[in-house]
Amino acid sequence: MAIGLSSPSILYISTILITLFFSTSSQTCSNHTFTSKRSFTSCKDLPYLNAHLHWTYFKSTNQSKIAFRAPHAPKGWIAWAINPYRRSMVGSQALIAFKNTKGMMSAYTTTITVVGPLVNGPVVNQVWQVGSLDQNGVPMMHEMEFQNLQSKDVIDFSSF
Repeated sequence: MAIGLSSPSILYISTILITLFFSTSSQTCSNHTFTSKRSFTSCKDLPYLNAHLHWTYFKSTNQSKIAFRAPHAPKGWIAWAINPYRRSMVGSQALIAFKNTKGMMSAYTTTITVVGPLVNGPVVNQVWQVGSLDQNGVPMMHEMEFQNLQSKDVIDFSSF
């Protein structure tokens, strides 16, 4: 599924691709092949939750095509977000993906809860998360374990 986010005052991310494949602990970003035959020029194994970020950065347009992967429970969700001000969930713009009760892919975004201009460049704060769905197929709050609380980093799309 591809979803575009844009704003004239921020790093323009043209396509965010959330892929919900179960990953094993031995899998890395460099040995993963997407079933959609998409390819990316760069990838990073994220330090927590066995998550992986793949991207292609287009310097001429300051755009990135992104794919995020993380293992999740069969009735769970994954999320990847950018935060213009700090490495934390509060203030981030998140894309959350899961299979709904009909087995179809669902995704939605949260809103940025802070006001102000965003940095226009290839370096962004990122956070990621996994969690469970309730009996009605609604995403519940993630666990508060160490791995969950540490799932944050800075990514420079132009450095790889």
